[in-house]
Amino acid sequence: MSKLFLTGILACLCACNCTPDKPTPDTGDDQQTTPPVEVVKKDVVAYVTTAKGDKQFEKTTFDFGKPGSMSPYQVTFDMSKQSDVAVDGFGLAVTTAAAYNLMKMAPADRTAFLEETFSREKGAGMSLIRVAIGASDFCLKDNYTWCDTKGLENFAVHSEDKTYLFPVLKEIYAINPDVKIIGSPWSAPLWMKCDMPGGNSWDTSKYNVAITTETNYDKWTGGRLRPSCYDDYAEYFVKWVQVMENEGFDIFALTMQNEPLNPGNSMSMVMPWQDQKDFVKVLGPAMEKAGLGDVQLLLFDHNYNYDDKPGQDNYPLNIYADPEAYKWADGSAWHAYGGSVTELDEINKTYPEKSIYFTEASIGTWIGGYQDRWDFNFLSNCLVPDFSSIVLGTLKRGGQGVTLWNLMLDDKRGPFSPHDGSCKTCYGGVTINSADYKTIVKNSHWFDCAHASVALKPGAKMIDYDSFKFPSGLEMQMYVNPDNTVGVLICNNSGSDQDFVFATTKHTVKYKVPAKSIASLLWQE
Repeated sequence: MSKLFLTGILACLCACNCTPDKPTPDTGDDQQTTPPVEVVKKDVVAYVTTAKGDKQFEKTTFDFGKPGSMSPYQVTFDMSKQSDVAVDGFGLAVTTAAAYNLMKMAPADRTAFLEETFSREKGAGMSLIRVAIGASDFCLKDNYTWCDTKGLENFAVHSEDKTYLFPVLKEIYAINPDVKIIGSPWSAPLWMKCDMPGGNSWDTSKYNVAITTETNYDKWTGGRLRPSCYDDYAEYFVKWVQVMENEGFDIFALTMQNEPLNPGNSMSMVMPWQDQKDFVKVLGPAMEKAGLGDVQLLLFDHNYNYDDKPGQDNYPLNIYADPEAYKWADGSAWHAYGGSVTELDEINKTYPEKSIYFTEASIGTWIGGYQDRWDFNFLSNCLVPDFSSIVLGTLKRGGQGVTLWNLMLDDKRGPFSPHDGSCKTCYGGVTINSADYKTIVKNSHWFDCAHASVALKPGAKMIDYDSFKFPSGLEMQMYVNPDNTVGVLICNNSGSDQDFVFATTKHTVKYKVPAKSIASLLWQE
């Protein structure tokens, strides 16, 4: 990507008005009868997507301007003033359903889409994804883990993952070998689960009650992890990571339970902070003993408002307060189905040394304006607000990465688990037509992740800048990448276009951001 904007571009530009890149037409002549057109190298590459959809990840390139601009919209920056926090990446979850849809595509079409999504040279360069450890509510048929028969000697890769997930991941890694995976279980194996104290997983008053009697529990929804199975469950994680890494998939981080305060998902398990505090003190040493101590262990993996469960507020802070748990817990993970991103202010302020990742948000029929499977513009309703809250909001509070839910679903919003509690109203980052498995409509979350990924490379650090007073609805963040390129993310939620002039002693970068849009800029200093 560092060379992408320096080669192969024909463009003309006046001031800050950019023109889309266009390929040189093929005349079909075998012999060259005219001198080759000189390739003009441009200094800056920009991408923009508008809420009205007339520009969708539209790429333009243009030259630096001369230094000394007196524009009232000038931004100056200092590359030496860098944050201590390095960005790891952005991307979408690769569920069994997403993998199934991808495998239904013609190989050439699938490769083209995956390159557009993950390639640094040919596409957005997404580099962080989330996968389920076992099934999720976007599996194909039955709920499953990798050890559904009691005893870890029965641990084995499930056929759905072997058939769909593994081939897709292998192709992604062939395109971008630097992709990192966050793994999350929707439930422990049934034989490791017990009932809640009092026998009711939906009685939230029992979440804070310790388990003293392990009553059998034979349901995929609800229940809690048996304390007597902590060692076995830790070994289950170890085995899963070992298998995945032996397949060539880099497991960057683990969460110990997807939505630990939600007993109603089609696969779920209640894991109050008290349980997770005790379990991380078993999982951490087990991972280290297996030589997997570099895999981050992330707490929580649920909503900003702690699902309004009494006694569960400040979930990760309660665990960090335990010195031994603090040692093994590397950070926390968050969803946006309840509460506000401002909850991360206290998390980051209290334990700034601990990492923060946003791991799940979805778009779906619950969003105002939905009509049917094709007649809905997620761009107009979700593109800019989600980029502001989830992407910029997470990064602003010390976040290091974002994954959204999930990469690809079909026009029937599936395939999804047939079991109660699965999300039958969710849309993916892209929608593929199940009539041909070729026609793709990109939704807002694909663009949100693409814009962040194309400008911020793994290792990017936020830098300070001085600027004019931004009008209401306008946000911007600047970063320096490991290759010394400058990446800029801009969110314009106002009703007016906005001019920017980025100024150094050497040059200026002039760009006009359309109203109701998000934009990414990249240049070499």
